[in-house]
Amino acid sequence: MSAVLHDHINHIRSQFPALARKASDHSAAFFDGPAGTQVPQRVIDAVSAYFARHNANHGGLFPTSRESDAVLAMAHQAVADFLGCDDPDTVAFGPNMTTLTLSLSRALACTWSPGDEIIVSRLAHDANFTPWVLAAADAGTTVRYIDIDPEDCTLDLDDFKAKLNDRTRLVAVGCASNAVGSVNPVKEICRLSRAAGALTFLDAVHFAPHSLIDVVDFGCDFLACSAYKFFGPHVGILWGRRPLLEELPAYKLRPASDALPDKWMTGTQNHECIAGTLAAVDYLADLGRMVVADESLSRRPALEQVYQAIMEYEHQLIWHLIDGLRSLESFRLWGIGDPLRHAERLPTISITHSGRKPAEIAEKLGRQGLFVWHGNYYALPLTERLGLEPDGMVRVGVVHYNTLEEVDRLLVALRDLA
Repeated sequence: MSAVLHDHINHIRSQFPALARKASDHSAAFFDGPAGTQVPQRVIDAVSAYFARHNANHGGLFPTSRESDAVLAMAHQAVADFLGCDDPDTVAFGPNMTTLTLSLSRALACTWSPGDEIIVSRLAHDANFTPWVLAAADAGTTVRYIDIDPEDCTLDLDDFKAKLNDRTRLVAVGCASNAVGSVNPVKEICRLSRAAGALTFLDAVHFAPHSLIDVVDFGCDFLACSAYKFFGPHVGILWGRRPLLEELPAYKLRPASDALPDKWMTGTQNHECIAGTLAAVDYLADLGRMVVADESLSRRPALEQVYQAIMEYEHQLIWHLIDGLRSLESFRLWGIGDPLRHAERLPTISITHSGRKPAEIAEKLGRQGLFVWHGNYYALPLTERLGLEPDGMVRVGVVHYNTLEEVDRLLVALRDLA
């Protein structure tokens, strides 16, 4: 077990009030993180403190509005650090990743014409699939689809390269699959797309709680994620290169500013949850300072440290689970199961049973305090490609507040079901 996080696991878990929950006399084990993680107390306190002390709309010439704007500015800077960029004005908040992607898709579609092409992935969450398909239909633009290898649920890069050409205007892929945990080679995809003259949009929603985001290193043009997947409130985040954000037309009301970041933040924002997002990023940064015993670290280096520790800890948990599943012949693991390829997957798995439907399994596990998800989790392009509709799969996700003991409880329960 990774000594760094394992040695601090009790302290980590003590910060999450939800982890004390009981379900039918069992301690709750939250394996539903891919659908939304639990939040530390400091996030709850930040949301409450905003309401109690700074609740006001944006741009007023009085104390609470100025205080509110200061909190929002700090949140933009924190998320810029989280994403690895040096320009907080290129960070926009919104209701959720889906809404932000729909808005951006409309703006980008204004630059497309019949004869142009875009590329999307069958490994995608539908929020990084259907918005682009709809936008392409409005513009008369052709959609190309990157296929997958159904044996290990990874992108077929040869298929991508064959479809990428000088007519391609946009390539939209996920950093990782929210269904099966496959990590996509986004740096290579962005490099090839840029060489072809195409823009790139990355969905980092599922990637964000597990691995460090670095928009500069990725080489992307746009990236979106959601704070509620990395221990924060329900807020969506959009980043883009400044020239693109400035040049593209935004669908917004007439009085709204064209200055960044306001241009892409339509309507009154969820200020209290943006304050909670600031607290979530700082929770991770403080954890990074703790694991290396260096309180002097600034935010980005602290995030680099914590994500290295998180990756090591989570990999050991998920591979313990995968190893345990090998003896349960009635279950099938979808995705990468070769431990030599551990760097190609995140700690999220999906399984099916030869005789039980996913909903039945999820319900029986839930009665034992083991919270898992069932269905397609909006990864509809993948479940359709695998022929798993309408029932889908059972999804188990591990994050850094889960424990080896919880994984063992789950394995025992799965053996009983098998």
